[in-house]
Amino acid sequence: MSTLIKNLLGTRAGYGLTVLRIFVGIIFAAHGSQKLFGWFGGGGLAGTAQWMESIGLAPGYLMALLAGGTEFFAGLALVIGLLARPAALGLSFTLLVAIFSVHISNGLFMANNGYEFALALLGGTVAVLFEGAGKLSLDATIAK
Repeated sequence: MSTLIKNLLGTRAGYGLTVLRIFVGIIFAAHGSQKLFGWFGGGGLAGTAQWMESIGLAPGYLMALLAGGTEFFAGLALVIGLLARPAALGLSFTLLVAIFSVHISNGLFMANNGYEFALALLGGTVAVLFEGAGKLSLDATIAK
């Protein structure tokens, strides 16, 4: 197997990171489905696009599609452990945008719409980015 594929799919992580990856993936897939499809009380693409325009992320439709698509599809990728590192990279970038464009001015705590939750998710995605998907993943199976 090529070095690139081995580095991309390989993992040093055990079962603990597998659990973290699955839970973080579920959260992201749910958030992405709110943005893309309006599920779970979300605004769908139109509502999310309008909100993104209102906070200065333009063009709103494209930003909603990028954020929602990354959250939904990368979240699913984390759940099954397929291409977990690229998925974690995309999610980490999305979280940094959310933290610095929406939450940072509100302080740390969620009660004030702060960056507490996004920071916790960022910790999870960075852990997957560094360590890989864990033992119970499609990445680990393919890498063998």
